Amino acid sequence: MAEKLKLDMVTPYQRVLSEEIDELTAPGTLGELGILPGHTPLLTTLKVGELTYKKDGETFHVAVNWGYVEVENDTATVLVETAELAEQIDLERARAALGRAEEALKTLSPEEKKFKVMEAALERAVIRIQVAGKGH
Repeated sequence: MAEKLKLDMVTPYQRVLSEEIDELTAPGTLGELGILPGHTPLLTTLKVGELTYKKDGETFHVAVNWGYVEVENDTATVLVETAELAEQIDLERARAALGRAEEALKTLSPEEKKFKVMEAALERAVIRIQVAGKGH
């Protein structure tokens, strides 16, 4: 069994990171999942949430927006719409997005198409603020 897990994280726009890590915790659509070296091959979907990984005893936090994780041969490949490391998140921008989403939701009914869009924006903003608070 390998001692490390290779983590590759990419968005449609860039490679976010490529690291040798000790463990990964991801926000699966069916619940949080933990991945260690030697994990069984897996392909699953991810939801908006906080992804964490541990490397040499230190925990790193990443805000991710919907995607997939594939695990095979001690490599975890994370393909997501967006990914922001905690220290890269602009907290003021995230708070402004939260405020805009909250205001919009006050004026919309759940039947309106824009309601779901604003609900998703609210969820992303909350996660970004949460993850930003855990930055190094």
